[in-house]
Amino acid sequence: MGYYLEDKLQFPFKAKWVNRQRPQGKEVEVVGMSSEDECMRSMFVEVRYREGEVDDIFSARLEDIHAIETDEETAEAIADWHYWVDMGYEF
Repeated sequence: MGYYLEDKLQFPFKAKWVNRQRPQGKEVEVVGMSSEDECMRSMFVEVRYREGEVDDIFSARLEDIHAIETDEETAEAIADWHYWVDMGYEF
């Protein structure tokens, strides 16, 4: 699945990063895939997080990412990953 996502996701794109600590989500810019070492159990992407004057890069689980502005191929790849996770599939 990792190579499929690398081929299909077109960076950068705007997204909402939703997780337990931030259920309402935070708008971020997804700038790339995380390293293979970080993607051993799940898929992670690098997100640019801005809050006030703070600008930092974090790794986020792809299942926590919901595209806001992106091309059709990227949106489909994210939806495929969400389906994979929702079905309980694992690496």
